[in-house]
Amino acid sequence: MAEFWYRVLDFCKTTTEGLGHRLMRDFGHVSADRKSDGSLVTESDRWCDREIRRAIAATFPDHGILTEETTHTLPDRDWCWVVDPIDGTTNFTRGIPVWGISLGLLYRGTPVFGFLNFPPLRQVFYGYWSGQTDLMMPKGAYLNGKPIQTSPDEPSFNHLFNFCARSMDILKNPFPCKFRSIGVASYNLVLVACGASLGGVEATPKIWDIAAVWAILQGAGGAFVHLEPNPVFPLKIGKDYGSRPFPSLALSRIELSPIFKPLVGFIGDRVVRQYEI
Repeated sequence: MAEFWYRVLDFCKTTTEGLGHRLMRDFGHVSADRKSDGSLVTESDRWCDREIRRAIAATFPDHGILTEETTHTLPDRDWCWVVDPIDGTTNFTRGIPVWGISLGLLYRGTPVFGFLNFPPLRQVFYGYWSGQTDLMMPKGAYLNGKPIQTSPDEPSFNHLFNFCARSMDILKNPFPCKFRSIGVASYNLVLVACGASLGGVEATPKIWDIAAVWAILQGAGGAFVHLEPNPVFPLKIGKDYGSRPFPSLALSRIELSPIFKPLVGFIGDRVVRQYEI
C-alpha cells in the first residue's frame, strides 16, 4: 500500500508542476466565458482539465474522475479523483496571483487525500486523512514538503478568520477575529490547515472546491464542519454533483465549533433552503 501512496503523491507533483508552467504563461492573458451557473471558465481551464483527465487515465486506469469542467457524476469505482483545474479562475483572468490546481482522491465516496498546487505562490499543499475507512495510509499534512499543523490559539482580534463573497452577512454582527476574503475556496480553507487562520467559511462551494482541502485540513489536525443537517460523505454513486453546494466551516480544532458555528450557521440554513439540500 505504501507504494500506491508514493505513486499518488508523485503523480500529483509531476502533473501539476508541468501544468503550472503552461498556466503561468496564460495567467492574466486570457479571456473568460460565463457558464450557466454564473462562474467563469477559460480555455486554460478546459485545457488543464483535459490534460489531467488524460494523465489520470494513463496512470490510474481503474480510477474514476469527477471534474468541474466535464463529468459531475460520481462513478461506480472505489477510487475517484475530484479535479478543479483552476480554482480561482476570476483571479487567474484578472492577474491576481492567488489560484491553483486542486486534486482530491476519494475512496468509496469519501476524500482521503488532497493535493493543492498554487503556482504563482510557489506553494504546494498535500495531506492524508483515512477517517473512518480501513485504509493503511500515511498521515499528516504538508506545505512544500514540510509538516503543517493548525493553530492551537484561542480567538482574538489579532487572529484571522476567512470568509467568501456569499458569507459577508457575518460582518453585520460582532465577531471575535479579524476578517480576510481570499476569493479562492481551497486557499481560503487551506490557510486554516497551515495555521495562518483560525477558521474559514464557504457558503456555496462545490465538491471540487472542498475535496482536496477536506483531507488536508483534517490531516493537519483541523476540523471540517458541514453547515447542513445530514452527513455529506460518502458521496452517492450515480449522483450528479454539478449544482450541489456544500456550505462548510473550516476550524483549527473542533473545540472552536461552539464559538464560530453559531455565528455562521445561518449561512448553511440559507443555502439548504435555497438549494433544497
